[in-house]
Amino acid sequence: MSLALDGLILVTGWTHVLLAPYTKVEESFNLHAVHDVLMYGVAPSSLPHYDHFVFSGAVPRTFIGSVLLAWISQPVIYVAHSLGLVGSKFELQIIVRLVLATINALGLCLLRHAVSRRFGRPTGLYYTLLTCSQFHVPFWMGRTLPNMLALLPVNLSAYLIIDRAPNTLRPSQKSVGAAISLLVFSAVVFRAEIAALAGALALQSIVLGHTSFWRVFKVCAVSGVASIALTVGVDSYFWAQPYLWPEWQSIYFNVVEGKSAEWGIHPAHAYLTTHLPKLLLSSLPLALPALLPLPFLSSSPLSRGRRRLVELILPSAVLVAAMSAVGHKEWRFVVYVVPVWNVVAARGVGVLLSHPKSTLLGRLLFLAASALLLTNIGATVLLTAAAVRNYPGGEAMAVLNTKARDNGAPVHAHLTNLALQSGASLFTHVHAPPYPVLSLLPPVFPPSPSLTFAASLAPNWVYDKTDSPTSFANYTHVIAESRTPSPSPSSADAGMFGFMRKKKEDASAWTELGSIRAFERWRVDRDVLRRREVLDTETGETGVEMGMIERLSGMLTLEERERLWVLERAGRGSAGSAKGSD
Repeated sequence: MSLALDGLILVTGWTHVLLAPYTKVEESFNLHAVHDVLMYGVAPSSLPHYDHFVFSGAVPRTFIGSVLLAWISQPVIYVAHSLGLVGSKFELQIIVRLVLATINALGLCLLRHAVSRRFGRPTGLYYTLLTCSQFHVPFWMGRTLPNMLALLPVNLSAYLIIDRAPNTLRPSQKSVGAAISLLVFSAVVFRAEIAALAGALALQSIVLGHTSFWRVFKVCAVSGVASIALTVGVDSYFWAQPYLWPEWQSIYFNVVEGKSAEWGIHPAHAYLTTHLPKLLLSSLPLALPALLPLPFLSSSPLSRGRRRLVELILPSAVLVAAMSAVGHKEWRFVVYVVPVWNVVAARGVGVLLSHPKSTLLGRLLFLAASALLLTNIGATVLLTAAAVRNYPGGEAMAVLNTKARDNGAPVHAHLTNLALQSGASLFTHVHAPPYPVLSLLPPVFPPSPSLTFAASLAPNWVYDKTDSPTSFANYTHVIAESRTPSPSPSSADAGMFGFMRKKKEDASAWTELGSIRAFERWRVDRDVLRRREVLDTETGETGVEMGMIERLSGMLTLEERERLWVLERAGRGSAGSAKGSD
């Protein structure tokens, strides 16, 4: 059973990666850093080729997680290549994301083992069901957000605090010190908001007598200085800037200078009213029976077990309170609270199911717990269905790479901003260098000719990410946000009334290779519930009676609209007319 539950967590993360293999712009820095480490290596002569020197962000981010992920992925890539499973650079992106999902699944599995040891195997089972039936953590655990790179050490910290025998009153000082060290490392290197978790856990451990002030001080000092030295040493090298501490620059940029407000200001209650309900889904109400002294569930106003659960989630509450004081709010800033809250929710499920099923109350509580778990699954199915259809840039790159005809002539494709934001990563530049060196292991099962690795392709494709070009005359292909690409005004036209000279290119100059539809909204059709009959597609007559399930499923329709168009310059369809970009 234990192995099956661990496998369920792993398979859930892998399934989300395979269902939605493309990425968003929030993941791009770490993903492209992994790409560059894999393609170029880490020698000083390789660094000028790295993407962050060409398209740098607002503030530097650490390379530590990306380098480690790339190195861990390398043996997996070699094995996959030896089995003929690597057909292009894009397969490498999927492998890297599967490796990251596996790493985070390992943290969740360790946490499940700690829960089973301390609270019993049924609680471990409920924890697994709640975790796998949610959307955000399983969907994002294989995505290269800095928060997902920090998720493993945060979960390891929770594991160290929880993992002890049921009759043990407090964690060992060694476990507390290691847990605080992991949180300090994560805050210094990956995400500064984790400092709220570290500080709250340290203060709580001192107050409860789990450790001493001086021990916490030494742990924080040593781990903090070591983590700063590590990130400064590594990132100063990769960014070619002396004494660079990326996360400190992020704090200064977003908090001290207040630049995070440029991404939007949200009310103080946003985490409690919007983000946490989405993150936790049914775990939010299911935790209440374990935390609140409900008279019909427990006769003890504050049992020892309930007090321990409060102690477990108190650092998470401090994190949410601290982030609520910041104007700009996103779910990923507090995603670390989900695994620990699921532990409490799993205890709540145990409370609901502990009553005898022979009584009316026991049966009602069983139905309530089952209904809430099914609600989790239903919400996750809808959210996943929408998310899978929300990467038009990646799908457009697939169309471009498949349908664009080079005929031996250079291909110069422009990628619009929406494409870059929604899936057009460097790993999707499958017909352009750099190409990975995978000749160390000869394939046992060679890939099909259509998927021959790009080393055999002529490196004559250019994927251009220039923002708002003034003309498309030199492009052979365009991924555009309209059927006719619209260039920006040139510098000569930027004077008074220059906007009047901004014209779209002639539609006849382009041939459409494909259009990409993406998620728009879920449409609710309440009239479907009142329908009794539908059109029979064979006879063309009404008369087929709709059942309740069909009517309920027909209420909700996923609507899409065209977002991107893949265009080819007219006249490139035959070898005789393929003259490159004129």
